[in-house]
Amino acid sequence: MADEEATTEQQPDAADEASEAPEGVDVEEAQLADAGPDAGQTGDGQIDILLDATVPVEVSLGQLDMQIRDVLQLGGGSVVTLDKQAGEPVDLYLRGVRFATGQLVVVGERLGVRIEQIVRQNG
Repeated sequence: MADEEATTEQQPDAADEASEAPEGVDVEEAQLADAGPDAGQTGDGQIDILLDATVPVEVSLGQLDMQIRDVLQLGGGSVVTLDKQAGEPVDLYLRGVRFATGQLVVVGERLGVRIEQIVRQNG
């Protein structure tokens, strides 16, 4: 048994092997401050950085599939018929993900969308 203990003591454990640095590399133990009980909580004003960021919003009026020969025949005055009915809700997207539906409206001289529903994502 004494031989077994000596053998066990001589073999480095996995933690000792992992802590050994390659030759020529200085390694020091990191001295980290305690994060404290408030760590991870958002302070006043920190979220404002994100709230002021802008993201592109895309509105999809509809879509259709066309053969290349038909696309090449399009010109000024051509009309393409989409898959949605007039008055049917349009889809709003953030980074390719649908997040809302709404109705097209006219705002002065511009088109707009009146939000009807925020879409819940499955996940």
